[in-house]
Amino acid sequence: MNNKNKKAIILLSGGLDSATVIAIAASQGYLCYALSFRYGQRHERELISAENIAKTNNAAQHRIIDIDLAQLGGSALTDKNIEVPKQGDDLENKNKIPITYVPARNTIFLSYALAWAEVIGAFDIFIGVNSSDYSGYPDCRAEFIKAFEKTANLATAAAIEKKGIYKIHTPIIELSKAEIITAGTKLGVDYSLTHSCYDPTPQGKSCGKCDSCRLRLKGFKEAGIKDPIEYAI
Repeated sequence: MNNKNKKAIILLSGGLDSATVIAIAASQGYLCYALSFRYGQRHERELISAENIAKTNNAAQHRIIDIDLAQLGGSALTDKNIEVPKQGDDLENKNKIPITYVPARNTIFLSYALAWAEVIGAFDIFIGVNSSDYSGYPDCRAEFIKAFEKTANLATAAAIEKKGIYKIHTPIIELSKAEIITAGTKLGVDYSLTHSCYDPTPQGKSCGKCDSCRLRLKGFKEAGIKDPIEYAI
């Protein structure tokens, strides 16, 4: 695919999914503009990872935007009075949306990405949503992405003036964690730079017990690749 110097916004959390996605976008020739958020999450360890990942992928820019979703609460990731589930309790119940779901987070993040895309003249937005290994989050589904893409092309001056058509890219949406890791490894992703844990230690080590850690460990095991990060357990 020839997209040399074509601008794209990459939503970059610092986790292994978004690290793989920015590598995919870069491999396709896109000029990557990375976008991360300080949104009131329990920790900022992931933002350190996001900065390092942006640098290693030669992002044209990397912006970190402040949004205080902790004022709204409703999630274990933004409300310290709500415990982060451990030992996979939430993973086992596919019919229940986990308490680690942050209300409307991807809708908010995509809205900011869309605004920045319109400002810099980009029409491609990449997001590392995944519904195969973990389908608990409603804003990680293909139906949501399709609906937002339609909204983007109805809500922006650039689209109405026919300067371009917005496309939301979800290259890993149907991949398992093992498949994501395998694909990223082939692209040279340095997973030692990534951070996935919902509840790391004060020193920044991953807990190894939360849903995100368990999914990550499972993915590396199934991919037959050693997880390069350090865990508290």
